[in-house]
Amino acid sequence: MKFAPLLRATALVTAVALIPAATTGLAAVDAKSGPEFGKLMAVYERIKSSYVEPVDDDKLLKGAIDGMLATLDPHSAYLDARDFENLRTQTEGSYGGLGLSVTMDDGAVKVIAPTKGSPADLAGIKAGDFITHLDGKLIYGGSLDEAVDQMRGVPGTQIKLSVFRPGRDEPFDVTITRKIIELKPVELEMKGNVAVISVSSFSADVGASVQRAWNDAKAKSGGKVTGLVLDLRGNPGGLLDEAVALSDLFLDKGTIVSQRGRYARDTEVYPAEIDTKGDIAKGIPMIVLIDEGSASASEIVAGALQDQHRAVVMGQRSFGKGSVQTLIPLTRDTAVKLTTARYYTPSGRSVQEGGIDPDITVPQISDPDLRKRQLRSYRESDLRGHLINEIKLEDKDLEKDKIEDPRFKMTPEELKAKDIKDFQLYYAVQTLNRTQPRAALAAKMKR
Repeated sequence: MKFAPLLRATALVTAVALIPAATTGLAAVDAKSGPEFGKLMAVYERIKSSYVEPVDDDKLLKGAIDGMLATLDPHSAYLDARDFENLRTQTEGSYGGLGLSVTMDDGAVKVIAPTKGSPADLAGIKAGDFITHLDGKLIYGGSLDEAVDQMRGVPGTQIKLSVFRPGRDEPFDVTITRKIIELKPVELEMKGNVAVISVSSFSADVGASVQRAWNDAKAKSGGKVTGLVLDLRGNPGGLLDEAVALSDLFLDKGTIVSQRGRYARDTEVYPAEIDTKGDIAKGIPMIVLIDEGSASASEIVAGALQDQHRAVVMGQRSFGKGSVQTLIPLTRDTAVKLTTARYYTPSGRSVQEGGIDPDITVPQISDPDLRKRQLRSYRESDLRGHLINEIKLEDKDLEKDKIEDPRFKMTPEELKAKDIKDFQLYYAVQTLNRTQPRAALAAKMKR
């Protein structure tokens, strides 16, 4: 999503451009859709005069705008002052809460992904879970804003979530203590001489944070890093510019991503070497981990590194959000978040609906609910009103990752006995460890 650059640019011209643009638009409406707008006004007037209780104008007008945008796609929305503040928090701030990214799905609050290391993550909340009650109160049919407001709160206070998890017969309750959710989207962990850099969201300065993490990895290993895992699992996306900046760190040429809008003039291409000259980890084997919670900006990075043959993509098929949202300010504290383009990987493929297919499929068999959850996994293609991929994907292509892989038969209990808590990460690190001798030999031959 393009945020700060567009917001800065449009804020300068809104005052002089809004009135002419609005006048032109209304002229077009009068000519083509006047009768339909007449119906809208008639309904408004009837509600104001005849509804059983008085209704606030702001509520009615916001509902009309929300309804208009809801006919487009799941990611276009109207942002009022509160929504603006929430978006700012997601990209550059902190808040007291649980650390959950959620969406509304047919009136139910559905988890996109918990923030890694957050109270929700540590409590075992997973992507695809439905939250049905908060402190015993049914939230089905309410607004997403109301649910988010209830989950946020004073650090140290508790809230009880009632959760329905596809694959389980009964809902279950979990009590979580709120804490300050500091946006620390980049974390480094060393597994021997293999660096694991986890990116939980594409908020401000993520590209620079990943570069610092890589420098720290080299320092901790004495300059002997033998492999790199870029973990994008559960990362719901964020700022387009940060996805480009991160990809640029590991590419020395070619295209990172392109986007195409409604008109040819809207086409943009983002090449490598915009911010960084050369590959900062040149010669180091690299794996990108993804899963069904990896969306949007995560898919841009995975697709770029995969198409440019810089990294092996491992894990499970990603979410499949291949669209770009632009913030269009309406007033000082309101805006429309509008889908304005589709994005494409360097090879020209769209990830809309289908997502990024990993080069090596590795299920998370350390998750005891995996097999049941896979049957009801939740992705872009499951959202009502989602954009259709131009190549018209077959349903069987969107369901193939639900078929059990005969190569992975160990049970969660067997893995736990071996102290393997995260099988996908374990498999990625072991794969890099097995490639070390070959990489080292190649390095020696170049000398």
